[in-house]
Amino acid sequence: MKTKDVIKHITKWLEDYIDDAKTNGFVIGISGGIDSATTSTLCALTGKKTLCIMMPIHQNEQELKRSNEHVKWLTAKFSNVSSYTVNLSETFDTLSKQIPSEIQSNLSMANTRARIRMTTLYTFAGSNGMLVAGTGNKVEDFGVGFFTKYGDGGVDLSPIADLMKSEVYEIAKELKIINCIQDAAPTDGLWADGRNDEDQLGATYNELEWAMKEYENSKENLFNGREKEVFEIFKKLHLENQHKMKPIPVCTIPKELK
Repeated sequence: MKTKDVIKHITKWLEDYIDDAKTNGFVIGISGGIDSATTSTLCALTGKKTLCIMMPIHQNEQELKRSNEHVKWLTAKFSNVSSYTVNLSETFDTLSKQIPSEIQSNLSMANTRARIRMTTLYTFAGSNGMLVAGTGNKVEDFGVGFFTKYGDGGVDLSPIADLMKSEVYEIAKELKIINCIQDAAPTDGLWADGRNDEDQLGATYNELEWAMKEYENSKENLFNGREKEVFEIFKKLHLENQHKMKPIPVCTIPKELK
């Protein structure tokens, strides 16, 4: 990958999009992970207003520390970047108390965290005439559907969604994203126990990238052992999460019925 050229391309695309939309800049949720750090830095490079929002919900201390360190680095580097911290722990707890405990599951409440954060981002975006920049990469968004529908999947534009996770790391290295973020295990930050993405997915991003390419080439019958296991993990997630990746289905009414 021609990393420097890709950075220039994404930056110009972001710039043009904001100009065409006649909006004031970008709002990005900062998680302490590589994707949000890279996305926010690319947005900052445009020179447009870039608003970084940290939204802890009973957050793992290391995740919050990385978020703060990244925002400190970014605001020192770019005068067009500003930030807010909105502690949503109490908001989440209040909502949780109103939902019957018997219908709560760990996954549904993790997704609820993501949806509360999405609402918060759009509050800032709407108040400032800005757009919400998504932080999903290609493997997450179009491979395994590893995002929350109407949570972190609720965005206005997706600057890094055509980059594999490994390519995001290449971009981050070129941008000199702080080392603690480059070195951290990828995590969605939605779990109180601090579980990372590999714990949830059952495979590393490098393995899933491999499986995504092989799935597109329809080579599923050629694998054994760990390769077969990873391929099946990818295939299962890819198929069951199609509802996240495809446009909302519309029931079209035949003309003769209208």
